[in-house]
Amino acid sequence: MPVEQFEQIITARTEGKPLDPPPGITAIQVEGPMVRVPMWGGRLHPWVVTRWEEARLILSSPHVSVESSNPGYPAVVPGAQPQARGFFAFQDAPVHTLFRRALAREFLVKRVEQLRAPTERMSTRLIDAMIERGGPLDLVDALALPLPSLVICELLGVPYADHDFFQDVARTLVNSDNPPERLQAAFQELAGYIEDLVRQKQRSPGDDVLSRLTPSISDGTFTVEDAANIGAMLLFAGHETTANMISLGTVALLDHPDQIVHLHGGPAEVQNAVEELLRYLSVANIGIRRATLGDITVGGQTIRAGDGVIIMPSAVNRDDTVFSEPDELDLTRENARRHLSFGYGIHQCLGQPLARMELQTVLPALFQRLPGLRIAPGDTVRFKDQMAAGAAYLPVTW
Repeated sequence: MPVEQFEQIITARTEGKPLDPPPGITAIQVEGPMVRVPMWGGRLHPWVVTRWEEARLILSSPHVSVESSNPGYPAVVPGAQPQARGFFAFQDAPVHTLFRRALAREFLVKRVEQLRAPTERMSTRLIDAMIERGGPLDLVDALALPLPSLVICELLGVPYADHDFFQDVARTLVNSDNPPERLQAAFQELAGYIEDLVRQKQRSPGDDVLSRLTPSISDGTFTVEDAANIGAMLLFAGHETTANMISLGTVALLDHPDQIVHLHGGPAEVQNAVEELLRYLSVANIGIRRATLGDITVGGQTIRAGDGVIIMPSAVNRDDTVFSEPDELDLTRENARRHLSFGYGIHQCLGQPLARMELQTVLPALFQRLPGLRIAPGDTVRFKDQMAAGAAYLPVTW
């Protein structure tokens, strides 16, 4: 059994292989599909799950909870406070059901497709600006971060002029070195900002998600505070994770130049390429966390009520019982879409159609417009070592 603390395992990377799972997680996967690992200095011993079948069974079980107030929940830091109702990704039914239903139509594939053309125009403008400026430049600042920020602002009805504010808040929220009270304060700061916007939308609604939430406030389905928390969660999740995938996807493609041709095919080929990137890469450094409400037997092992569970997508998506040669990037892989990067079950990511569309749009555009794209000579990519993986600095030229 690994003796290292979980927090140390997930931050240790193999030199020269920053896109691979932490070696400690790979070692756990070899040991078994589920292994108990100490965290919080040994105060908690959650089950770390590294195999695909076990992960799906646990994520679809009615006996697991996403709420941090439950005994054994493996929160990122000790003493983390339960999230407010509007942060429905961290709520069980019936609250989760109520809020998710209120938003489901906003993220239908048909609705998201209406944003494809605007996203293409945004990508074009950002890449045009890169070309005009010339390299070397930081791709994170030039493209990976502004594109999903622009898209989620367009969808929610948030002024992009305020992007510096909410991106600073996002940096606070993904830094696990911050104490619980600082993380909670950041959430509240972002929610307060969105609450002001919601009240503006009540007076003067537009064609955006926040405006379409206001009738549910009027009829008492939820409060202004609930709507503000919904908006804050969507704003944070809607730009931070996709920005990380754009940066990591670019690095992976530059590391595998023979694969770039598959971004230049038809829609089906591009869609499959994006699914393989989602499988091969993982932005969820801290895993998918749950607490068990009742005993669960998985793979002959009983997880007791009150135990914590951490599912590691970086390992699950490289399970060799599901994916052949899982450590190879193959944009033509036939079963790439079986990855669990967006989770599984009732809590799987609501915004996954939006993330897919953005990646299908920006990555082909980037490599078509800049076929000579490469890491700037004499410079080095800097990767994040926080809750969400990604490139903090991606110097490129062409």
